Amino acid sequence: MHNHPRSLYLVIFLVFLAACTPIIPDGPTAVNTPTGLFSPASLSPVPTETLIPTANPQPAAPSSPALTLEPTVTSLPAVIPLDPANWKNWPVLPIVPEHAREIYLLGQTLGNDPHAFSVFGDCQSEPDVFMGIYETDPTALAALPQDLQQTVAWFSGSFNRLSPTVRGGTTAGALLWPQWHENKFTCTIYESPLQCELRIHKPSFVIIHVGTHYETRNEQYMRSILDQLIAAGVVPILATKADDRELDDHVNTQYAQLAVEYNIPFWNFWAAVDGLPNRGLYTRPDATYQGDLYLTDQAAAFHRLSALQALDVVWRAVTGSK
Repeated sequence: MHNHPRSLYLVIFLVFLAACTPIIPDGPTAVNTPTGLFSPASLSPVPTETLIPTANPQPAAPSSPALTLEPTVTSLPAVIPLDPANWKNWPVLPIVPEHAREIYLLGQTLGNDPHAFSVFGDCQSEPDVFMGIYETDPTALAALPQDLQQTVAWFSGSFNRLSPTVRGGTTAGALLWPQWHENKFTCTIYESPLQCELRIHKPSFVIIHVGTHYETRNEQYMRSILDQLIAAGVVPILATKADDRELDDHVNTQYAQLAVEYNIPFWNFWAAVDGLPNRGLYTRPDATYQGDLYLTDQAAAFHRLSALQALDVVWRAVTGSK
């Protein structure tokens, strides 16, 4: 990984761990919405089109009850035609470049599972508060449009699983640190959480959604993550976060720059919740020093729905699924 003593990594994580806990409670400033399941129709405070790309680079697929996975001749953009400095105005859902298809096809020759995706994230990406609901509650699944139900069916088994790459406090650096997985999930002391996850799950796609932190080497760590995923034929879907705890947007800006440089899909979660009061964030009463980091119920609904839509867009673009 890096030629730094293990003790140095321990110091880094003790100082820079993301302020995140496994459960996302309702905060005092939470939007007053039902505490149960959310269907797309319940996300009315932000216009529906907010969760749809403003310019879809892939032609809309014709409606079909079955999934067709024949090679597609549909061309994808050569590059992501967006300015990283203007990332706040990027569409929520990814523009999928041809490079993503190339990565995917490489992964298929290496034995990656076309029915598997992974999540690299913190407590707000844990299955019970993220997309695991689509596998555990039939009502939530039935509320989705038919195409998204197809996507859930295609990736069945990936939504509600625990993994070494999802844990409260996870940062980019943590994903590269062998001690972070605590030797669980059959991971060994010789593998990072990232390496362990690729071995045990063999995903074709990875949603990277790590939380707030102050790691000075964040860009260096993220480059290592992207390099390893691409070499393994795994399509990265890099995401923004909703908060600006660092007060200068440098984390999201870095990720937008990396998305353009590496020519990979980018899920702009920041834009998905930008129309909510305080972007759907609140401060926990028992941790006021952390500031607005936690997602309200409504923001969490936007979180899981826009993530599923992002996965759907990327998967259909690189495979030609209809």
